[in-house]
Amino acid sequence: MAEPKGTIAVRLVPLAWTPAGVVLAKNGKDVGVPLQGLFDWMDRTFAAEDETAFVATVRDLELLIRIGFERSFPDELRAEHVVNVDDLPEELVDALEHPATELVMCATCRRLCVRDDFVWKEKQLCAWDYHASVFGRRGPWQTGAYEARRFPTLPSCAYVVPGLLAELGVENVLTLGAIADEAANDVVGTLLAREPARAYLVVRAGEGLAVLREG
Repeated sequence: MAEPKGTIAVRLVPLAWTPAGVVLAKNGKDVGVPLQGLFDWMDRTFAAEDETAFVATVRDLELLIRIGFERSFPDELRAEHVVNVDDLPEELVDALEHPATELVMCATCRRLCVRDDFVWKEKQLCAWDYHASVFGRRGPWQTGAYEARRFPTLPSCAYVVPGLLAELGVENVLTLGAIADEAANDVVGTLLAREPARAYLVVRAGEGLAVLREG
């Protein structure tokens, strides 16, 4: 932790707050902070009103500095490596038990999100903006049966979020697991044939399919 020239080595670990939970970035950023200005730097970097920023308490850090604590950053950050783990929200503690991943900025709102979870028209999006763009009124809805040739080009995402669909007035009327496209086409075709005038959207969600219907 302490470096020879009166500086503290700090690892900044970005977090992505997603509908599926908190995700830690695989690669954090290392910065060197002068020891004498450490607490001023903390106040500027981790604003008290920012509920999504977390840092050890001044008391804990003062103790570590006083005893000359020094240890390299772990290859994989886990709950047992965090001094003030009891002060962290439950969802962040849970994130520490899962592998870190690569995070990117949403092309629309700039919030951090997991790379490739939600991609639309070659843009990395967060779950909120993906749902609004793809499952909103301007999304690729259609009436009538889906032709088999369309299945390889269906919209694809990591998962669909029931709460976000409800906000858009969209229903998830069918969820299929990992089955062959030919079988999926038969099942979806049968469903859509019952309501040829209603607008539907078929999306690959994870390993399976979700069939959505406009409200």
